[in-house]
Amino acid sequence: MSEASETTVDDVRDWWSTGISEIAPNLINFRGYPIQDLIGHVSFVDTIWLLVRGDLPTPGQSKLLEAALVSSADHGPQAPSIAIARMSATCGIGLNNAMASGINALGDVHGGAGQACVALLWDMKQRMDAGTNIDDAASQVVQEHKTRRAYVPGFGHRFHTVDPRRDPLLNLLDDAVEAGEISGDYVACVRALEQALGRRSSHATRLPMNIDGATATVYAELGVPPELARGLFVLSRSVGVLAHAWEEKQSGRRIKGPIPPPLTAPYTGQAERTL
Repeated sequence: MSEASETTVDDVRDWWSTGISEIAPNLINFRGYPIQDLIGHVSFVDTIWLLVRGDLPTPGQSKLLEAALVSSADHGPQAPSIAIARMSATCGIGLNNAMASGINALGDVHGGAGQACVALLWDMKQRMDAGTNIDDAASQVVQEHKTRRAYVPGFGHRFHTVDPRRDPLLNLLDDAVEAGEISGDYVACVRALEQALGRRSSHATRLPMNIDGATATVYAELGVPPELARGLFVLSRSVGVLAHAWEEKQSGRRIKGPIPPPLTAPYTGQAERTL
């Protein structure tokens, strides 16, 4: 008897077994909820939480998740992921391919600071649970990054001296703490980090908290693991990637490069020479 013929029904069931969605003829359930009950009654944000986390969120959890997703949706064509999607859209490929091209640029450097900041906040919380004072924990983290000559993720921005997305998210977090919807531990951690960074600078605004720090605090307070936090950021930024790729497709331009014609990239190599 061949190996293939020994495959059982249980083997097939285990091959792609899932606790997320149940699909059968005339039946679609998300985490046990019939799709026909969700449609028109449950928001897209709540559906994201349901599929990813396993159950429907509380109103407070839903509000924070929606705010984080809205705040990260777009950051203009100067963001590499958006620029790549727009350039790709002029190359005769489909909208889905242009989106995928842009989204694939989201890695550790461009798009990974939020995940790194959630991990950092988790680390700070562990130090505090072990008995370290919050200000000492923040100072330790800043010093460790300085020693490694590494950026503290979630702080500083290329051109925002005050990230306009920071305060609205922090205000929502403060409201959630006051309402008893979240612990507030990570809110305290991120503010202690901001203060520790400010003490190391002659200008407290030199390294302001950015969108990555603010959304990381939301995700940490919601119990979202670091890697999943990046996934949610990518999901959010996909909206901006879609909008920009679609706009560029409507322009009619063909093969749009990074530099406006007739300019070319400066050449810094070997001068022209003969064989």
